Amino acid sequence: MGKEKKRKAAEEAVEADDYVDGEDKKPKKQKLILASQIKNKEKRSAVYAKLKHEKRVEKRKKIKARDAASKQALELGEEPPEKMVPRTIENTREADETVCRPDDEELFAGNDADEFSAVLKQQTAPKVLITTCRFNSSRGPKFIKELLSVIPNAHYYKRGTYELKKIVEYAKNKEFTSIIVVHTNRREPDALLLIGLPDGPTAHFRLSNLVLRKDIKKHGNPTSHEPELVLNNFTTRLGHRVGRMIQSLFPQVPNFRGRRVVTFHNQRDFIFFRHHRYVFEVKEKKGPQDKKSKATKEKTEKKVIARLQECGPRFTLKLVSLQHGTFDTKGGEFEWVHKADMDTSRRRFFI
Repeated sequence: MGKEKKRKAAEEAVEADDYVDGEDKKPKKQKLILASQIKNKEKRSAVYAKLKHEKRVEKRKKIKARDAASKQALELGEEPPEKMVPRTIENTREADETVCRPDDEELFAGNDADEFSAVLKQQTAPKVLITTCRFNSSRGPKFIKELLSVIPNAHYYKRGTYELKKIVEYAKNKEFTSIIVVHTNRREPDALLLIGLPDGPTAHFRLSNLVLRKDIKKHGNPTSHEPELVLNNFTTRLGHRVGRMIQSLFPQVPNFRGRRVVTFHNQRDFIFFRHHRYVFEVKEKKGPQDKKSKATKEKTEKKVIARLQECGPRFTLKLVSLQHGTFDTKGGEFEWVHKADMDTSRRRFFI
């Protein structure tokens, strides 16, 4: 009995403490309790689901209000309200002085005298030598076989026991314009070395997320036509240089009849590679039926659409270093090297 009296007295004290002294006895403001602070799992899940539902309802109301305002503005002949642009890591990136601008005369003057100008001006046809590291694996040759179908005028040579410097000299004598070395580790390609000839530079990429053609669902088979090349978001001076280096691997006059396109898309300093075939089709779209007319036929609108079919392979590149001249591990001078202390912010990008 004594314990029950104490419990009732404690409950009455709590209830009395919920009110402010005075005639009206207004209740005190309750403290805001977050869903993560609720220890009971079922109650916490119920509170979280309720908050999520309220947030979804509020979002729908805002969308309806914005659509109604834009519709009313169009009816009155006024300008619709500006669309809200979501904040992303890309559009909130840190300011960079090396971002290329269309009126940068120094940049365009440097393009005429860099190592890739002869190929990009079509004075020299690109010719690529592809080889492996000394300890090759099973997926390395399969990846190289698909690279040969992507890059026109590319030739594969077995590495054997030759040093890379001797391979560079051999490629210079045979008038190759670039060398690609596929490095493998634990039976999986993990790095790509791209060497420009005859005077460099040398780019070292980390390779990841490799998916071969046979592993892509409903993949297509590429033709022998020269592909179109798409380079996206290579905005800085370093990115511009890497983009021109990649561009020098492909002929500058694509064959549009083949409808092949090779894409290097840079996003947050990761370069995504994709290889597609495309086709244009005319699709009939049914429009709204006229209620006033008694005709049963619906209005049809013709619309041109593009369909893509991925040919593979699919992989991701991350630039590790860019070196002056051809490959030299001892006396080489580096233009840019990625270091761990450079990753100070998620919104800082270099390419």
